[in-house]
Amino acid sequence: MVRRVLGRINRAEKGITGLETAIILIAFVVVAAVFAYTALSAGLFSTQKSQEAVYSGLEETRSTLELKGGVVAYKGDSNISSSVGKVEFTVSNALEGEAIDLTPPYTYDGTDLSSSGLDHVVQISYNDENVFVPDCAWTLSWVGKHSDDYLLEDDEKAVITVWFHNYASGQYSPSGESTTHFLGEGNWVQTNHTFTLEVKPPKGAVLNIERTTPAHLDTVMDLH
Repeated sequence: MVRRVLGRINRAEKGITGLETAIILIAFVVVAAVFAYTALSAGLFSTQKSQEAVYSGLEETRSTLELKGGVVAYKGDSNISSSVGKVEFTVSNALEGEAIDLTPPYTYDGTDLSSSGLDHVVQISYNDENVFVPDCAWTLSWVGKHSDDYLLEDDEKAVITVWFHNYASGQYSPSGESTTHFLGEGNWVQTNHTFTLEVKPPKGAVLNIERTTPAHLDTVMDLH
């Protein structure tokens, strides 16, 4: 009789232990599944962000201007013969990337420099130890083949001319210039003068051009 009672008790204990074990196993499986899902989601999110960063970097790189050739400075006429009137350089697309909008803020017809009246997205700033011009006056021309628009596309070369002084009626007109778009009187680029131009497209890296004028100003100078 005692053995039967003990046997029933043991069987009852075995049943409870098995049920508890099953519950614990189920809990472990659920927790493991949650952790696995969390880890998988985090991995997918991280991969997606990495891809976005890579694509963003490629887009920035493919929307970058590249300097082609030298930087040429032109001495001013009789009004400002002791300083540089304008600087010219050629740019192209780095890595033959996306087209870059080079709509110019100014136009030049050979006699007068005037506002284009167009919205420009590329800004060119000038700075040296004395002055900073955040949005210089610049004009655009082309070398070789190009389409009939202001977009710098694959295999195209654009010539950018940055005007340090205003130009009207066939001569430089520095009198009364402000430093909004020009250097202004007293800030002229003369001999042994170091300055920096920053070409800032809407996307891509800033193109920095730092040059120093020679000890003697010629009519046309290749700045090194």
